[in-house]
Amino acid sequence: LIVVDPRRTETAAVADAHHFIVPGTDALLLAALIHRVLATVGAKLGHLDGHVDGVAALRAAVAPFPAERVAAAVGIDADAIVAMADAFAAAKSAVCYARLGVCIGPFGAVGVWLAHALTTITGNLDRAGGLMFTSPAIDTVANSGRGGFARWSSRVRGLPEFGAELPVAVLAEEIETPGAGQIRALVTSAGNPVLSTPNGRRLEAALASLEFMVSIDIYLNETTRHANLILPPKTGLEVPHYDLAFHAFAVRNTARFADPLFKGDADARFDWQIYAGLMDQIDRTRGGKRAPLPLTKRLSAAAKRKLCPTVQVDFALRSGPYGSLGGKLLRPGGLSVAALRRAPHGVDLGALEPRLPERLFTHDRRVALAPTCLLNDMVRLEATLSEPRDVPPSDDGAVGAFDLRLIGRRGLADNNSWMHNAKSLMGGRPRCTLLMHPDDATRRDLHDGDVVTLRSTVGAIEVPLHVTDSVMVGVVSLPHGWGHGRPGTRMQVAAAHAGASINDVTDDARLDELSGNAALSGVAVGVARV
Repeated sequence: LIVVDPRRTETAAVADAHHFIVPGTDALLLAALIHRVLATVGAKLGHLDGHVDGVAALRAAVAPFPAERVAAAVGIDADAIVAMADAFAAAKSAVCYARLGVCIGPFGAVGVWLAHALTTITGNLDRAGGLMFTSPAIDTVANSGRGGFARWSSRVRGLPEFGAELPVAVLAEEIETPGAGQIRALVTSAGNPVLSTPNGRRLEAALASLEFMVSIDIYLNETTRHANLILPPKTGLEVPHYDLAFHAFAVRNTARFADPLFKGDADARFDWQIYAGLMDQIDRTRGGKRAPLPLTKRLSAAAKRKLCPTVQVDFALRSGPYGSLGGKLLRPGGLSVAALRRAPHGVDLGALEPRLPERLFTHDRRVALAPTCLLNDMVRLEATLSEPRDVPPSDDGAVGAFDLRLIGRRGLADNNSWMHNAKSLMGGRPRCTLLMHPDDATRRDLHDGDVVTLRSTVGAIEVPLHVTDSVMVGVVSLPHGWGHGRPGTRMQVAAAHAGASINDVTDDARLDELSGNAALSGVAVGVARV
């Protein structure tokens, strides 16, 4: 187990090796690893040989990224990069796992692609010990269609959609900017975007300008305080549950249905009932300004509003691959809600098995190893190798140069901001602290426990400092989801442990240019004693 991270995480503490990496340079490292593998042992595709397109294009794309050239930029010795690549290629089985830290960098899309490409060219895609696909009882992947990218763009900045969604970095500007399509009303559900989106202060001001806002939430928090209506749903242990997402990402094929432990108030409503009511009200009040839906779609929508999720889950289980209606033949005794109720701890549907090429949803049912849009972004990636390493000083001298790189982190008991109002989880030492390496603290004459100003180009916050060698030199780390206690909120426990919001200093203009996703990791900041 090798962990690459600017912080010595809980996972790194139990790994065989840990390498610090300059935040935002993951794609450079991954390109170097692929370069080394292709230059030494070549692509070994295993049972997918003949089903993969783009190996030659991938080889050409990583040609400018030998380990010796990227070492200084990523902060890892060339010999260590070569050793990592050789060990990965020689392993009997291996997988390259890249998640949030890679996704939220300036090359998030390219970084995640290269991680999957490394797994693929070493023969570790779709085989035991490598990266495999589930066969879930309710197949959300097969039912969701192929999706799409850049079929249309945001109104103000022209950022691309992905899967019919826009990057959250455009939300504030779409509210602020007049003209056709300006957002004048908003629905939020169990969320707190003021604390969880880049440049949260800007979004906070934008929400106050809306004509109408409704929040489906149990809390009056930093976001919902701007709502005209707060509609509290049943929650937690009052709600039946079948997990559509995590069964699709599990390490074995599993299924589990949980009935609610408590009935809740008789007049309380579920989320789906609230949404159905909102949709009915919109239909009644839109006054024929839009063309009416076809009859079949109207009937389908009406049915979904009336059928509770348990009924829908039951039908999906019965018609899925393990249900009595699934497959080509009727099978008695298949999965259903009733069957899962008889197994309250869930059922094990077996180990993951190779699923390709039949599991592919590309138009030609082949693995597209080197999509054009990702190949094109490699030019931008190479350009970073020529950029100066030093960060220019800030305009005011209050905090000195923006010579540090900010990363986030998550606490086990926090679950982002959702758990901060739970008294039993908020004990112990303060958790919203800024981690800084001792060498960086010494250069600034800072000490553990000092209250410091953390400043970026978009804002400044004050936080207590924790000096530790668990972060890389030149890197500081602040947890996500804090910044409570703003006027108008009613979360007493959270307000008593308010902390500071990392997104008051992240920049909604700093993006992964390909995907449009916010580049939250590696923000240039300065730190000084208050």
